[in-house]
Amino acid sequence: MKALKLTQGAVPSRPDLDFEIALWKAHVEHVAGVDEAGRGALAGEVAAAAVIFPSDVGLLKMLVGVRDSKQMTPAQREYWAMEIKQSALAWAVGFASNIEIDISGILPATRLAIQRAMESLSITPQHLLVDYIELPDCTIPQTSLVKGDARCLSIAAASVLAKTARDALMRQYDQCFPGYGFARHKGYGTARHRAAIAQLGGCPLHRRSFAPLNRLEMQGVIHD
Repeated sequence: MKALKLTQGAVPSRPDLDFEIALWKAHVEHVAGVDEAGRGALAGEVAAAAVIFPSDVGLLKMLVGVRDSKQMTPAQREYWAMEIKQSALAWAVGFASNIEIDISGILPATRLAIQRAMESLSITPQHLLVDYIELPDCTIPQTSLVKGDARCLSIAAASVLAKTARDALMRQYDQCFPGYGFARHKGYGTARHRAAIAQLGGCPLHRRSFAPLNRLEMQGVIHD
């Protein structure tokens, strides 16, 4: 299904269960929220998460602090990630590597990470609620929502799990590739990260197809 258009005033003050409730009422029991993290980074994997909640409107109270992960502090994300996992019927995270990103492009790699997350779920979803991205090769019925992580609790929960899983991985990489500051910026193109690339060159985590990596490599600045 195509991404739904966002009408003026359609974003609630916090993610709600309106989309899930409509599906539950239609006897679609296992609804998975899907979101990604790391699409715009210069280094590391892109992560995707899928979350299936029980058909319980009480989730709004239990998960009152869950938002789009970009609107939460690191401490809030870590706390609510644990609450999400305890509340979910099933959840999973999948990754696609920087090499896969360079080979196929960021959108296909993101879809690959989503596929891996869904394949790891202990329950097969009957419907997907996805943050904007469409999954043309997926046979499961799906609804792609503009600003889904701000509108839909299941998608917001997936955004939190994808973000916390990827952040944890980037903190580990900081120990393996010191000097780049991965623990701080998580691979995104901050001024400090770009300066480290110019000084140290690329490392095996960098996405060579992304500017400025591609541009610097062509100029001979990056040298492994």
